[in-house]
Amino acid sequence: MTALSPINKVNLLGLDKKALQHYFVQIGEKPYRAEQILKWIHVNGVNDFHAMTNISKSLRQKLADTAEISTPQVLFEKAASDGTHKWLLKLHDGNCIETVFIPEKTRGTLCISSQVGCILNCDFCSTGKQGFNRNLTSAEIISQLWIAARHLSASNGVHDHAITNVVMMGMGEPLLNLDNVLPALDLMLDDHAYGLSKRRVTVSTAGVIPALSQLRAASDVSLAVSLHAPNDELRNQLVPLNKKYPLAELMKACRQYFSDDRRSIVMEYVMLDNINDSPMHAKQLIKLLQGMRVKINLIPFNPFPHTSYQRSKTETIEAFRTLLLNAGYNTTVRKTRGEDIDAACGQLVGEVKDRTRRHERYLRKHQSSHASSIHTEN
Repeated sequence: MTALSPINKVNLLGLDKKALQHYFVQIGEKPYRAEQILKWIHVNGVNDFHAMTNISKSLRQKLADTAEISTPQVLFEKAASDGTHKWLLKLHDGNCIETVFIPEKTRGTLCISSQVGCILNCDFCSTGKQGFNRNLTSAEIISQLWIAARHLSASNGVHDHAITNVVMMGMGEPLLNLDNVLPALDLMLDDHAYGLSKRRVTVSTAGVIPALSQLRAASDVSLAVSLHAPNDELRNQLVPLNKKYPLAELMKACRQYFSDDRRSIVMEYVMLDNINDSPMHAKQLIKLLQGMRVKINLIPFNPFPHTSYQRSKTETIEAFRTLLLNAGYNTTVRKTRGEDIDAACGQLVGEVKDRTRRHERYLRKHQSSHASSIHTEN
């Protein structure tokens, strides 16, 4: 079989085992080489073929001629006062994405992005207000885990092997980039790569229903749903995708997702003051989720510039949680982490070359409203 052209080198970082086996066949090598290279790249964190000492010099040279292990550039890494780490990563086209690591006593969670910006434009989310540019490649998705693992293990051993969980809750809607998300998920679960448990890898979605069934068929990772409202009228406002896939259809798809498994789906619910946090909303949520295996994660809203939303009061959140607990739902309140470096939920923005011009319209709208308020006061 004809060897690959050295002009168009293949980035091996984003290839799962099956794709890597195919690559080795293409260059006239045995498929078993895939497992060796997976370990070098993802277990050992090596990106130099010549440092892969258990393969022949001739193969190392062939790899150097036809392939590469290319990662985004780390522009900076910030550490918050609570130990949270955030990386700003510059992609080859000049766009930037953000990745966050959240350390806890019993686990370390890495929150990774799937798109440059987000196409969905949820009304309460800073990421959505930055607009949208494109989907990330599988290499760009898994590179966030690769980079974080290397950086953390190099921190004097303090964070060695610290990443126990991965959540696709960063920038973007993962199910609108499923072709690239799935190979990255395979690498996360592969014992020759990161070897994470299917229960410790979670994909979050606002409810792209057709892709939910595709994800279920292709991977058995855990699922989180960005719910945020218990009725269609309110969710249409907060999560515009609901106009296309309303709650009744979303709940049906969720019931089917783990129909043959005892696992629960995590329902994410951001707490917005006087918007979705009343006892009436709690009762509607209880009715909506009736009979489903779910865990409910209440997320105190994290403010960002120009937003009109406010965080629900602590006592309001606790009263809301109590109603859900009394109804038999396992309900937690997410602890806000990394807020002092803008790494909290809904605050990831990166640097997006917005093809939608949404960010421009958002700023123009805010400036117009601000000018109008000043005129009124005068």
